[in-house]
Amino acid sequence: MKLSVVIPVFNEKDTLLKILSQVEAVEGIDKEIILIDDASSDGSREILQQLQQEKPYLKVLFHEKNQGKGASLRDGFRVTTGDYVIVQDADLEYNPQDYHILIRALREKNADVVYGSRFSGTYEDMSNLHYVGNKLLTLFTNIFFGVMLTDMETCYKLMPGNFVRNIDIKSARFNFEPEITAKIRKHNLKIVEVPISYKGRNFSEGKKLTWKDGISALLTLIRFRLFN
Repeated sequence: MKLSVVIPVFNEKDTLLKILSQVEAVEGIDKEIILIDDASSDGSREILQQLQQEKPYLKVLFHEKNQGKGASLRDGFRVTTGDYVIVQDADLEYNPQDYHILIRALREKNADVVYGSRFSGTYEDMSNLHYVGNKLLTLFTNIFFGVMLTDMETCYKLMPGNFVRNIDIKSARFNFEPEITAKIRKHNLKIVEVPISYKGRNFSEGKKLTWKDGISALLTLIRFRLFN
């Protein structure tokens, strides 16, 4: 099985090389790595340009202007060739070694899609705001789409490559997560969850999500439940 790892990047110069090293260090998985720079201004773009020269096996895309995480993923998904696709944030909150846990669940739990749940695993340094926001959005997802998830907003969603390459992602920003969950359910794909590890960061360390993104995510859930 070939796994496409899609890494959106926006101003992550302090962690970019570290997370790439961690992804490359995952053994026993045939991987392709796609990085999309969303018009970074902190030096991330220059790092990626250098990597493009040093490691030609990487697929590196560049946005000329900032468009948001969802737009980066939409472009990244288009160039994947893997049997399965996973998103890897460019910070250090998620551990790429957990890929093995998600892939194993495909076989053992007869799943179409596997979510890595922070709340059934171990999580550190998540603010009260983000904790409550995640829980509320997951609750609304369960009500709207008839699932029993514990962590809808997780970054780690292991999805079939043919599925992500053939859907039209409308959400340009962080509301990608509720949209992709809604579309997974609309396509009647079976989701299972497995526990993963998570270590959050705060705004001073580069955390970008705010309460406004939570409101946007809720409106996205409502939109795709009622109108799509």
